[in-house]
Formats: sequence, structure tokens, C-alpha cells
Amino acid sequence: MRFLHTMVRVADLDASLDFYCAKLGLREISRQDNEKGRFTLVFLAAPADEETARETKAPLVELTYNWDPEVYTGGRNFGHLAYKVDDIYATCQKLMDAGVTINRPPRDGNMAFIRSPDGISIELLQEGAPLAPAEPWASMANTGNW
Repeated sequence: MRFLHTMVRVADLDASLDFYCAKLGLREISRQDNEKGRFTLVFLAAPADEETARETKAPLVELTYNWDPEVYTGGRNFGHLAYKVDDIYATCQKLMDAGVTINRPPRDGNMAFIRSPDGISIELLQEGAPLAPAEPWASMANTGNW
């Protein structure tokens, strides 16, 4: 398992970039605008992590700016922790066997979400190419929020 990023939703991208970059000193590594989803993702790294982050896309802070205004309450602005895993199906099965609910199953062989006991969302991503869709994951429904 390898740590990837922590996602934080932001209401004002310019003010957030001023805080994280100009004041805190993080550096912008990449930016993605998604017209269809109506959001922008900005990935930031600490100066000492910049070279590694550009090469491996980790460790990063992901700022998610949704173009349509939204008020974030109850910690909703904190998105998730993300980890790459060697085998997403084996990881999810191990977690299920240990009593962890798979909130968003890896139907696509690539991504799943679980929650910590404190309700923190954790994204699991398949290392490398997605695995071929397989049961029981392919037909498993979402459970709760993720």
C-alpha cells in the first residue's frame, strides 16, 4: 500500500491557492478541469516532496473546487485519504472479512471506498491498470455514504 493524497473541498479556489501556496508554501503539481463534472482538481505538494510528487503523483493534497456553489458542513469539505493497493479485490475481501463495510465496491476493478470508525472516507485504488470486472464486486451495490 502507498499513500497518494488527501482531498479537501474548497469554496474559493483563488483564496485556497493563496493560503496553501503563497502562505503555507505548497507547490502546484498539476491541475485538471472537468467540464462535464463541473469541477477543478488542483494537486499540491510540500517543497521537499515536489520531485517525488511529480514522478509518482504522491504524496499530495488535492483541492477539489466544485463550480456550482455548495455550503460544506459537518466536515463535508474534507474528502478522503487515498491509497494504492496491489490487488483491490483481495484488499476489499480482507477488509470485509475483518468486518469493514465496502461503501463503494470496486465494480470497475479500480476504485473502492471504505470509512474509518470515525467516518473518514478512504479511497482504495488499484496499482497499475484496473483489474477485469469480477463478481461479487461487479454487481455489488453501494452501502451508505462514501
